[in-house]
Amino acid sequence: MHKVIVLDDLSQEGLDLLKAAPGFEYEVRTGLKGDDLREALGQFDGAICRSGVKLTPEVLEGSRRLKAVVRAGVGTDNIDKAAATRAGVVVMNTPAGNTLSTAEHTITLMLAMSRNVAPAYQSLCEGRWDRKLYMGSQVAGKTLGIVGLGRIGLAVAERAIALEMKVIGYDPFLSKERAQELGIELVDTVAAMLPRVDYLTVHTPLTDETRNLIDVPQLEIMKQGVRLVNCARGGIYNEAALLQGLDSGKIAGVALDVYVDEPCTDSPLFGKPGVICTPHLGASTEEAQTQVAVEAVGLLTDYLANGTIRHAVNVAPLDAKTIESLRGYLDVAYRLGMLLAGLQEGVARQCRLVYRGEIADRDIKVLNATFAAGLLKHALDQEINLVNAELMLRERGIELTTESHSEMGSFRSSMSAELETDAGKHKVAGTVFGQSMPRLVAIDGYRLEAYLDGCLLVFTHEDVPGIIGGVGTVFGQHGVNIGQMAVGRAGDTAGGDAIGILNLDAPPSGEALEGVRQLTAIGSAKVIHLPPAGELPSWLQG
Repeated sequence: MHKVIVLDDLSQEGLDLLKAAPGFEYEVRTGLKGDDLREALGQFDGAICRSGVKLTPEVLEGSRRLKAVVRAGVGTDNIDKAAATRAGVVVMNTPAGNTLSTAEHTITLMLAMSRNVAPAYQSLCEGRWDRKLYMGSQVAGKTLGIVGLGRIGLAVAERAIALEMKVIGYDPFLSKERAQELGIELVDTVAAMLPRVDYLTVHTPLTDETRNLIDVPQLEIMKQGVRLVNCARGGIYNEAALLQGLDSGKIAGVALDVYVDEPCTDSPLFGKPGVICTPHLGASTEEAQTQVAVEAVGLLTDYLANGTIRHAVNVAPLDAKTIESLRGYLDVAYRLGMLLAGLQEGVARQCRLVYRGEIADRDIKVLNATFAAGLLKHALDQEINLVNAELMLRERGIELTTESHSEMGSFRSSMSAELETDAGKHKVAGTVFGQSMPRLVAIDGYRLEAYLDGCLLVFTHEDVPGIIGGVGTVFGQHGVNIGQMAVGRAGDTAGGDAIGILNLDAPPSGEALEGVRQLTAIGSAKVIHLPPAGELPSWLQG
């Protein structure tokens, strides 16, 4: 008999399904913390939670019986996945359960903002009849920009098209062919979208790349009277910039369901004309809560009864021995994927992986998935791992092909990865030094040897004297320390094109980066963030 503990309130439909599952019994124990929670987890085979309970390393420690935790919802920030992995606990979530509810709430806020629904109703409550004061704007015929075309973004696009809106979108991991099939015009950059939109909505995770994605400089290039919606993550819009835009008249409306700090009950945006806000209600529908509960129960019972793993966020579908034997190249594959994502310009079309030497005779499927997970790590609003990475690539119209060659090249084993976009190609190659030291050995035809960790500056330049010294001088003036350096040239003689890679102790400021770009003979310079040396995603840790 499998025992399941329900740690947060769950819809009755989910509980009924759990009760009816043969070979299972369950208990509902909400509000547990600390030692009480740790002791309870040790008595059950599986757990279902929402966002109320916190599964920290302390409460997961010693959970020898617990095999799986399922989050009835998308976010798993309340579960320490590294600690769960170390304890042998599979963590799963329900990524599709709240898609429609969040998409509907986005449309709801957009329409309510456009027609001044909230202040108009408030005026009636206060005994006024102010029809002229609340003149609205119809959405039909307007242009909606969508940043992030995952499940929710695509659901919003479908509904906006039904409202006769023109939809343009930005997502570097959705092919233009697939977007065209869906009736979406895909653009190459967010900046290219901004001057054209009447409405903007975002559906991405909050990362270093998306934090303050819309700030004062972005507002300056947008239309007068633009309206912005955010039901994704607080912090993607700079709230101070929104306030400034409202005061200047640049922005006609702002609709927010999420905030930098939650719960948020006091904001200078609240009460401003043109603003409508809700307290993170995107997934707060009876249907969404029922769906995630039913899905969570199905995931947990399937795993405990049959060993089936779906929507796992912390574990690979492999045995520990296989992972250990491939760990060095899994690390290389993951970092090469992240490196290509950082180098990427334009919309991705296809990836090509080539394995050479001894590694070509191993199980390359897991290496393919690990590369895809690195490539998509910061691209989607859900966690990517070995279980779902290749599927996510295919769903976005990106082809992944592989080749294996047993003969050795310059190294006993190596792998190369090429990413083709509508703007061109980038190709990188890596190997493992010793047992666990990933190295970059080629980039876009340039041979070199560079560390694949930390903050990298990748810059192209003419192969002439003084370039490295000039870069060092600029960084020295801005307090940026260079930890490692690698350079490579296109041929065997000086005077052609070259590339440099610097490992920096800290990210350079915008001024420092611009100073490098302004140096004579510098072609391009880009900062790319990789994990620290030795750091693996939790689902690759032993």
